[in-house]
This record gives sequence, C-alpha cells and structure tokens, in this order.
Amino acid sequence: MTMNKPLEITVQSFSYRKGYPEDSTGNGGGYVFDCRGILNPYRFGELRYLTGKDQEIKEFFQEKTVMPSFLDCIQNIISISIDNYVERNFSSLQINFGCTGGQHRSVYAAEQIAKYIKSNYPSVNVQLNHTNSENWEFIKQ
Repeated sequence: MTMNKPLEITVQSFSYRKGYPEDSTGNGGGYVFDCRGILNPYRFGELRYLTGKDQEIKEFFQEKTVMPSFLDCIQNIISISIDNYVERNFSSLQINFGCTGGQHRSVYAAEQIAKYIKSNYPSVNVQLNHTNSENWEFIKQ
C-alpha cells in the first residue's frame, strides 16, 4: 500500500509591480486573486509604513473595507479545489494574492487565507510566502 503525501498548498502575496510569483511545481500557478479593488491603507498616513500583518491594518480591513466579504468568497472558491485535490491525491496548489505594492492588501489576504486553510484542512501542508517583503516600506529611523 502506498502512502499518499499530503497536499502542499502555497499561499503567497505579491506586488503586481514585480510580476506574478513563479510556480516551481510546473503546474501553472494556481489561483491569482487581485486585491487592488479593496481600499488601500497605503493612502492613509502612518498606515503606509505598516504591513498586512500589523494590528492597525487588520482593524482597517475589518472595519473600513469590503475585505471580509472578499475573503468569504475566496474561501468558498478555494474550498472546492482543496476538497477535490485532496480526494484525487494531487500534490500541490498555489493561491496567490496581488496588490500594487505587495505590502498591505495582499499580505493581509494571504495571512487570512493561510489561517483559514490550516484551521479547516488539518491534513494539508500550508506554506505562506510574502514575495515582496524585501521591498516593504517602513518609517526610516
């Protein structure tokens, strides 16, 4: 009897300015979700220098944007593929989130979806990668 390897899901944030993330599996890249339709915290003073991992940004998205309903829709879409891929013993799936700078919207979305997958699909392996983190803007000390 052969042991099936768990499905490997790579969740990534990226900047459209830098281009789409590479797919090292050769499967063609999976999902790409465009977060540029969500209000950008970059335009709001000090929020510019935070990332989608910071509490102030999380609250901004929860309270001032349509991000929660955007992510609900994405959860419904990706669940179809995850269920199917697990059932068919597929090896990998990539889920990418892009925004202009790859620092706020796409980072937050990737973080939230990775958390959703981990809590709802404990049998899969999830890797989270922020491909533009070396270019994030911070307040210069």
